[in-house]
Amino acid sequence: MSSNAKTPTETVRYAVVGGGEISQTAFMPGISATSNSKLVALVTGDPKKAEALGERYGIKSYTYDDYDQLLASGEVDAVYVATPNFRHREHTVPALEAGIHVLLEKPMAISVEECEAMIKAAEKSGAKLMVAYRLHHEPGTVEMITRLQQGELGRLHSFTSHFSQDLNEQNHRATNGYWAGVVPDQGTYQINAVRHLFGAEPVAVRAAGRKHPEREYNFDDTVSITLEFEGGQLATFLVSCSAAGIDRFTLVAEKGTIDCDPSFVFGPDVSIKSVWTDTDGNTQTLDPGAVEQFGGQTEYFSNCILTGKDPEADGEEGRRDLRILEAIERALETGERVTLEPLEYRSRITTDQIYRLTPVEPPEPISVQSISG
Repeated sequence: MSSNAKTPTETVRYAVVGGGEISQTAFMPGISATSNSKLVALVTGDPKKAEALGERYGIKSYTYDDYDQLLASGEVDAVYVATPNFRHREHTVPALEAGIHVLLEKPMAISVEECEAMIKAAEKSGAKLMVAYRLHHEPGTVEMITRLQQGELGRLHSFTSHFSQDLNEQNHRATNGYWAGVVPDQGTYQINAVRHLFGAEPVAVRAAGRKHPEREYNFDDTVSITLEFEGGQLATFLVSCSAAGIDRFTLVAEKGTIDCDPSFVFGPDVSIKSVWTDTDGNTQTLDPGAVEQFGGQTEYFSNCILTGKDPEADGEEGRRDLRILEAIERALETGERVTLEPLEYRSRITTDQIYRLTPVEPPEPISVQSISG
């Protein structure tokens, strides 16, 4: 481990990199629910956000041109990177090289190559890198994963899911092609979920997409994806950013089914609720109640920093989803089935990484359309 790696003794001081909607309505308010984390700075290219959010939270603001100055200042221990996907490497690697820990929004990057550059930077400096899979700390999700991996429903058969929203055509996610679009933005949730629910890695991908005739997205805004697994399981899911919102999945197994609705979203009133039905028709409802998802993942990451523990959702976790996103892109371009190199599944999610923090009400966002964050 490099001597540059910074490990605080009591509270982890965070800077937010990117002042977009996810930062403003989720991470920045959510950190107040933690016991070991503190918001101290914001990096943004928008002077309006810098002034308003600096005043709201009593924090310093930096421009992107001043980012290296912030990293060298000694004022922060970690950064939360929530810039557009194509800027993740740009803001993650310098932080890791400076010994600053990084909590990075998903998807991790826009290529496996970029993921590997981040992983190498973390290994070299000793700073910790965690991808922000907040549902890995949400009680309903973790209980489903652990019970299935213990064999409660026997052999798993199939997963189907639908996740859609109606995205403003001026949002940066609507104007920057595939890697800012609906598959990496929303499909990552379904990819990550089914990998862990099945306890397996896919071996092949098929995909088909279409563009809405009255929208100006520069990518397929509705995409159907099928993942094939070596054990014969199939996962089929649809994502769209040009339709009414829906967020659910059904898992079918040898001894029963799970219906989960909602499945992937967050909010102060959101409980990831699932209904388990056995082959005799008996049902059990798991309704853990709403938790502060962003605060929970931040508390977990800060605990990893403070204790020296490696985070579960590490760079390799992000890389595994990225290789699937790359395969989906190739399948959409070619119309062909794309095979993936077989990988052994890593069983790492455990119930001790559940956090049940009280949800925080999100404030009204400020100027959320800026691509610069």
